[in-house]
Amino acid sequence: MSETTSETTPETESTAVDRPVNGLNPNIPTPEQQRRLPLIVKIYGVLCLVIGVVSVPLLAIFYTLILLAVFTNPEYSLANYDPTLTVIVGVVGAILALVGSVGLIYLGWSLFKDRRRNAAIWAYALVVVTLGQLLCDIMLDGMGTELIRPAVQLAILLALSATVDPSLKQERELERRLSDLQDRAAAEEGMLGRDIEGDGYIKLNFFNLFWVFMIASLVGLVLEVIWHMVVVDPGVYQDRAGLLFGPFSPIYGVGAVLLTAALNRFYRANPIIIFLVSAVIGGVFEAAVSMFMQLSFGAVAWDYSGTTIFGLADPVALLFQGRTSTPFACIWGALGLVWIKLVLPRLLDIINLIPWKMRYSLTTVVTVFMLVNAVMTLSALDCWFERVSGIEPTSPVEEFYARHFDDEFMSNRFESMTIHPKDSTRVNAHQA
Repeated sequence: MSETTSETTPETESTAVDRPVNGLNPNIPTPEQQRRLPLIVKIYGVLCLVIGVVSVPLLAIFYTLILLAVFTNPEYSLANYDPTLTVIVGVVGAILALVGSVGLIYLGWSLFKDRRRNAAIWAYALVVVTLGQLLCDIMLDGMGTELIRPAVQLAILLALSATVDPSLKQERELERRLSDLQDRAAAEEGMLGRDIEGDGYIKLNFFNLFWVFMIASLVGLVLEVIWHMVVVDPGVYQDRAGLLFGPFSPIYGVGAVLLTAALNRFYRANPIIIFLVSAVIGGVFEAAVSMFMQLSFGAVAWDYSGTTIFGLADPVALLFQGRTSTPFACIWGALGLVWIKLVLPRLLDIINLIPWKMRYSLTTVVTVFMLVNAVMTLSALDCWFERVSGIEPTSPVEEFYARHFDDEFMSNRFESMTIHPKDSTRVNAHQA
């Protein structure tokens, strides 16, 4: 009598374990997605749900009362100063607050009901909304303690978006491991940093884009200093740095990242197309940065008002109120063309000089440094703004910046920048 035995190899065991039980149907949750969330996460979900349910009607009533007050007594909307920009920023902030409150309801309910994928999606959406609220708060009130709450909420949302859905976390981990293997293979073939799939020239990952930002911030500052010494004020050196520490001008770094991301797939395109796209992206970005700095801190670092072309007023300068101009948009276009066609291929060679074992550690250290640098720069600008507005330092933080980064230091560090409190949308500037 023969016995039939079934042998299970490790490969078949692995296949049985790894095979998706939902048949790759996203509408059918996997066992990982059905796992109950930790109690602390559920408590946070209940808090979000309560805050959202309470906030939505209160905000609706508050906004209704404001509209009634404005329509019945228009003087309330003037407040002894031109409110146009302040009102615009305030309205945007109010809309984001309402959207955020509704989002908290859906996030809280998803967490409470253990709907991991929905919770992850709402967490991603609320990250964007919270970032918008942070920017509006800075433009209305500057850097202060009121930013702690949205900053903490942003950190929690980022953590939730990365961990609450295990399937998404596993996908990212698999992608990271695959990317690491591909990078090692590409390094052996001399193609490290390139887009192996052929969709673009450079691989758009954090490592590449971060070092594009760093190198462009440095090179952009050098070029701007040379431009000032040769064209604007021949023979006169002016510090054109954009951060408290280091020779960096982040506007060029961010601009380079935007151009790289936008034009990566078109590096073989017609040079005229690359030039025009770069001019539009660079010009609009320059205008957006100028507006944010002026509305938030009353800071003006460049003004192209009065620019003429063949004796006629520059329409781009008029349209953007001097925040950008046709000549400088063309400079952005030329820089973008040179960047994509000539610089980017050689830039990868420079980036790949970073030893393999130091790639992640060095990038992490420099990233932390630049984040601290950026936050301290914004805080120093905020304190400078308040001093110029006649508001004396009262908190230990303000006294620290007044002692170490006083008006003389700031005016020497940011030589091209002036502070005009009345040009900002800050409420305290108009009340000072």
